[in-house]
Amino acid sequence: MSETLRSDVLISGGGLVGQALALALSHHGLSVQIVDPADPVATIAPGFDGRASAIASATWQMFEVLGIAQRLAGHGCPIRAIQVADGAPDSGRGGNLDFVTADGDPPLGTMIENRQLRLALAAALANAPLVRLHMPAAVTARDIDSHGVTLTLADGTKLAAALLIVAEGRRSPTRDAAGFSIANWSYHHHAMIGAVAHKKPHGNVAHEIFYSSGPFALLPLVDDAEGRHRSAFVWTVAEKDGPGFAKLGDRGFIAELQKRAGGVLGAMDLVAPRMTYPLGFHHSASIVAERVALVGDAAHGIHPIAGQGLNLGLRDVAALTEVLVEGARLGLDLGDAALLARYQRWRGLDNMMVSLATDGLTRLFGIPGRTAAAVRRTGLGAVQRMPLLKRFFMDEARGEAGDLPRLLAGAEV
Repeated sequence: MSETLRSDVLISGGGLVGQALALALSHHGLSVQIVDPADPVATIAPGFDGRASAIASATWQMFEVLGIAQRLAGHGCPIRAIQVADGAPDSGRGGNLDFVTADGDPPLGTMIENRQLRLALAAALANAPLVRLHMPAAVTARDIDSHGVTLTLADGTKLAAALLIVAEGRRSPTRDAAGFSIANWSYHHHAMIGAVAHKKPHGNVAHEIFYSSGPFALLPLVDDAEGRHRSAFVWTVAEKDGPGFAKLGDRGFIAELQKRAGGVLGAMDLVAPRMTYPLGFHHSASIVAERVALVGDAAHGIHPIAGQGLNLGLRDVAALTEVLVEGARLGLDLGDAALLARYQRWRGLDNMMVSLATDGLTRLFGIPGRTAAAVRRTGLGAVQRMPLLKRFFMDEARGEAGDLPRLLAGAEV
């Protein structure tokens, strides 16, 4: 007879969001089992993922509560300013906008390489006795009914809990099997990402440059062990051009990259694996069903134009943790429909508003022609002259707007 392992919740998906959620729940006394087909050793290998993420200040406060921030000491680069330009920075056409933090204010975000995030989470979970990892492991059957959830693994092991949380990413098989309704479309663009060493120091400044072919961003990283200045890049190109850029040798790629950068950081060299992936939008009409809750990219996938994708998922983590922990203290069934409805109300609107705002920005800056460019530059100039509006956008970047869960305010649940 196969063994049944029970816990308070099951998490399907062991990426950054799934592991952060497991850590947050276990930190507050709930037992968790994570199942994922990926090998955890492979996911922390140096060449697995060359990406970096901008962690909002509110999210960083949650990291401090959960003990992750301490493990990331020395690996995070604070973003103290963001410079936005419509077209090449040195074009002289105007339409520039800058967000600069005041002395003593928290940064707009902290840039962390994804590998360092994975290493910190892995170390924290290794010291979390209430978390059990089933990685790599394949799910062969899912049984969800009014009494609970049971997952059957390929080796016959059964995992049981009151609630299944789906953190499988954009192409989530569990979400699709559960019948969630998803709105989605392609932007017909590819994002090329990686990291470069550069001659000039970045000064903790992020650059967002909007070209007709798509946005281009340079995001500050900490200097490497040799003292080289480094930045991550996110370079968006038309779908038809993506394969051609991907085939360029390093020398040709760097030459094109430096053209897009407009010389703001000087000469560059690649220092991380290049990755290319298609860009699209998806949004689930609901993020809960019977004994199932969606978090992260399983619930919403947005354009990287504002760097909010991971933060949006970690806001899901903070809200769902608060809902479940408070429910457990009241002795409620963690799969109770009323509990899940609270999570839906709390996160549904914010997810939709951020998703639509990001989609709108993507479309606005993608409109070709002089008239559209003139309108954009007028708008950027107007924001530049309005301190209150600039402050609003800075609070959004920090993740400090709206009804914040306690974790994002730096407090225990």
